[in-house]
Amino acid sequence: MFLQKTIRKKVTVHGHGIHSGNACSLTFKPAPANTGVYFIRSDLPGKPFLKVHCKNVQATSYQTTIGGPDFTVATIEHCVAALSALRLDNILIELDGPEIPICDGSARDFLKALQETGMVELDQPRKYCYITEPIYFSEGDKHAYVLPYYGLRLTISIDFPHPIIGRESLDLDINEQSFAREIASARTFGFLKDVEELQSRGLAKGGSLENAIVLDETKVINPEGLRLRDEFVRHKALDALGDLVTLEMPIMGQVVLHKAGHDIMNKLVRKIIDSPHCYRHIELGANVDEAIRKYSAWNIPK
Repeated sequence: MFLQKTIRKKVTVHGHGIHSGNACSLTFKPAPANTGVYFIRSDLPGKPFLKVHCKNVQATSYQTTIGGPDFTVATIEHCVAALSALRLDNILIELDGPEIPICDGSARDFLKALQETGMVELDQPRKYCYITEPIYFSEGDKHAYVLPYYGLRLTISIDFPHPIIGRESLDLDINEQSFAREIASARTFGFLKDVEELQSRGLAKGGSLENAIVLDETKVINPEGLRLRDEFVRHKALDALGDLVTLEMPIMGQVVLHKAGHDIMNKLVRKIIDSPHCYRHIELGANVDEAIRKYSAWNIPK
């Protein structure tokens, strides 16, 4: 059976917030089957909690922020991307403030913490959102769509008018190993002029060359340069995986993105939910092929 998973024991990641610059931490905690992923604000009276779901997304500019009537949690995408890659279905994420630690600007620290604490299977099967027909969303020259696929595949392209970035693309099957090897260490990036503008508005106070790739008009100004030749598009893949967690169950399909940021991803997830004729909720047992083909007349790529 493809069973739901959680972690064996709690584990904490420390750092500071990218916008406030304040010290902060999060603690991953195990949760029982059929719980889902929740953020808990332990610094607020009553420890309010909120589910990671697209309906709770409040902001998608430079980051993904979820919120309810009483509180928000900013920059969730790097943290929950690691959950997606590890197929962690049920987990509580307790915070001592409104921001996720930015760490080094990638998902590496979250992935390491989760792998070190270990994972355990639960007694309930995992449900997948299996795509049976294409679902498409576009806005201007940006587009995002998802196709039937036997697994999870990301096909991403970006195009920035900057001599160091330009056009980059990535096509990758996503699993724990490929995420750790190809995506987890890719850092967020920004342009010096934008950072200066954000800081003038009291934002990005915690931003530095230690937690982001920063570019001026012609080059990367980080002394160590890039970790990966195409680190920019790989970080976009990381962000996309994080935003897909707001679907509330793992997706089986090929996700194709062009110039798609957090806003487009949120709109794609909402479009998927609003297209019930294009997907099925399935549970996978020992005979995976039979389970999938039961719901689709497509020739599933191997």
